Amino acid sequence: MKNFVYQKAESVDAALNLIGQNAGAKFLGGGTNLVDLMRENIEQLDALVDVTHLSNTIEETADGAIRIGAAVKNTALANHELIREKFPFLSQAILFGASGQIRNMATVGGNLLQRTRCYYFYDDTAQCNKRENGAGCDAIKGFNRIHAILGTSDACIATHPSDMCVALAALDARVLVEGTNGKREIAFNDFHRLPENTPHIETDLRDGELITAVEIPRNDFAKNSLYQKVRDRASYAFALVSVAAALEIENNEIKNVRIALGGVAHKPWRALAAEGLLQGTSATEENFRRGAEAELENARGFAHNNFKIELAKRIIVSVLKELAEQGGTNR
Repeated sequence: MKNFVYQKAESVDAALNLIGQNAGAKFLGGGTNLVDLMRENIEQLDALVDVTHLSNTIEETADGAIRIGAAVKNTALANHELIREKFPFLSQAILFGASGQIRNMATVGGNLLQRTRCYYFYDDTAQCNKRENGAGCDAIKGFNRIHAILGTSDACIATHPSDMCVALAALDARVLVEGTNGKREIAFNDFHRLPENTPHIETDLRDGELITAVEIPRNDFAKNSLYQKVRDRASYAFALVSVAAALEIENNEIKNVRIALGGVAHKPWRALAAEGLLQGTSATEENFRRGAEAELENARGFAHNNFKIELAKRIIVSVLKELAEQGGTNR
């Protein structure tokens, strides 16, 4: 590991000033991913700016949104009464994501900024466009069982590893950031980027910007929600495919539906095609399958992960069936 300077910011302004003084610095949350990358020399930083105590509250805003500070620990978020009541699949996703020890350290902001678990990204002898743009992608013709089937490019087929982010994508969350040019909001589904020709640019954050909070707009039907994850082992493996879904049924028709997928793309994948097809239809297994087929129509498998296409369809159907059987908040 390269030697680095550790600095603890006392305020958001101080954090922005410190990061602006050193182009080789990054913000430090729980460090559960970033420090690993530093140990492996994938990240070689000059300085870390500790922001773990700057924004660590969960509160309901005047318009009914839930604002989650970027420094909130994953354990605190998963166990918070408002989250468990209003968005149970967000709590489930976090609990599926990591061991208790990691959840106790990991922060919301850091979770959003996790980098891929692609074998070749972690192997500094392999060709990887995420580490060195233009170097090539050994995963495309290599062992790609865990890799993406949606939104891929000839430059990268890596997947985003977060479970929590899949649920946030389904909830139309907003990412609140602050930089030297002021504050702005980023729609969650625009925050992470698909690889295209620049897989090393993973988010819409600008240089020096700090995530201060995530805000979930008011949602009255996500109480009927579920997160389901298929992985190679039960003990906190990353998702082969995961699904976060919420369903509301009124007069035997789907009034509202939200679906997002994990383990299938370079970003948490919002299943807009499936949602659009299902809206206003009856909540039947046949329609759920039609929605899943529409979402995976443009999926592209590789030598070792073609199975993910059918697996994703089946999990979508399974989750929606279970939610419908639970009543879909039927009124």
